[in-house]
Amino acid sequence: MLNTGTKIRVLLVDDHQVVRRGLRTFLEIQDDIDVVGEASDGAGGVAQAEELKPDVVLMDVKMPGMDGVEALRKLRELANPARVLIVTSFTEQRTVVPALRAGAAGYVYKDVDPDALAGAIRSVHAGHVLLQPEVAGALLSQEETGGGQGRGGSLTEREREVLCLIADGRSNREIARALVLSEKTVKTHVSNILMKLDLADRTQAALWAVRHGVTG
Repeated sequence: MLNTGTKIRVLLVDDHQVVRRGLRTFLEIQDDIDVVGEASDGAGGVAQAEELKPDVVLMDVKMPGMDGVEALRKLRELANPARVLIVTSFTEQRTVVPALRAGAAGYVYKDVDPDALAGAIRSVHAGHVLLQPEVAGALLSQEETGGGQGRGGSLTEREREVLCLIADGRSNREIARALVLSEKTVKTHVSNILMKLDLADRTQAALWAVRHGVTG
């Protein structure tokens, strides 16, 4: 892929050196991706993210000390949190779902095709949420039902349009293009949606929209 602008800055967080080496070897041949650092556990990943300010963090879930879920919570407290893509060898929903609920933008398995991994990095960097249907269903089944639909009544018509496009996996740039708005205006709408619905991020917003029928 030809580099058409600033490279995507990626941080690798995994307790297995062989895995990190393999990821780095492949990603370094991508014209639009730059591996800016590595860490072997969650605490190191948070510290590196604060220092290096990556765009995307590739992170394992199961690590000694601070695991991926706790690291995700810490990363969200940073001034400019990176998008986090979970890279895991665990296929059980009980492993993946907590990470998504903690703020991950999606996940891939460690045996993912290299080109698909690069595509996933570009996708989450663009603002997309990567959820497989069965995991989205598990997340929805765990959502609290009380009062959720009522909060939706506070959304403006434009905010509902934006929310519908978030649920469709669109990035802010794509939403801006679809609704003929500036990206800054779209960001404002997204912030208002999260505040009104008492949600933490776009992943939760997309799930809320699916659950309450705010979809295209």
